[in-house]
Amino acid sequence: MTITKYIHSCLLLEKDGQQLLFDPGKFSFIEGLVSPDEFANVSYIIITHDHPDHLDVPALKQIVSVSQAQVWSTGEVAEKLKPEGIAVNEIREGTFQLGPFALRAISVPHEPILDNKLPMMFAFLIDEYILNTADSLDDKLLTYKGVDLLMLPVTAPFLTELTVARFTERLQPKQILPLHDGYIKPFFVTQRYDNYEPYFAKRGIHFHRLEKPGQGITV
Repeated sequence: MTITKYIHSCLLLEKDGQQLLFDPGKFSFIEGLVSPDEFANVSYIIITHDHPDHLDVPALKQIVSVSQAQVWSTGEVAEKLKPEGIAVNEIREGTFQLGPFALRAISVPHEPILDNKLPMMFAFLIDEYILNTADSLDDKLLTYKGVDLLMLPVTAPFLTELTVARFTERLQPKQILPLHDGYIKPFFVTQRYDNYEPYFAKRGIHFHRLEKPGQGITV
């Protein structure tokens, strides 16, 4: 499987000739560094929760228009997108299959933020060896201790470097793919990565430095 990052939490997974897109949010498109047309071959789109940095409605409409992709998300997102003419397959907790991708949807709480109501949200275990935590560092995710690849928010209003380090040390993944860093300047992303990479290397965890849109890995 190849995994390509397109700023913040927007990830394109490709396997057996099919593509799955996670969380095309506003930070991916706002500066024109990424275009919705780049996702014309996507078959499936998953929106983990209803926050604008994970769901850019105009961009999603354009992606669906050029790709005819299926959209999967929470009931809240389904209600939001109904007036936009976008059909959403509502996700339930448990396992399901999207083409070659085997998925386990895990209902998790969003980390606390200054908001009146936190959205419904799912984390995802992909093919039994990749964990996308969305915006959660909940203890429920420790069930997947030792997972091969951890897709993890590394900058956010709801966390610090120490929070990230503690959670990761408890989960003990083999690799980290950093997420949720699209709202800070590139020089600050580099500074954060400069802190994280050697820290995790000392603990036997490989930190993938995906700093520019379109960079990716194969796992």
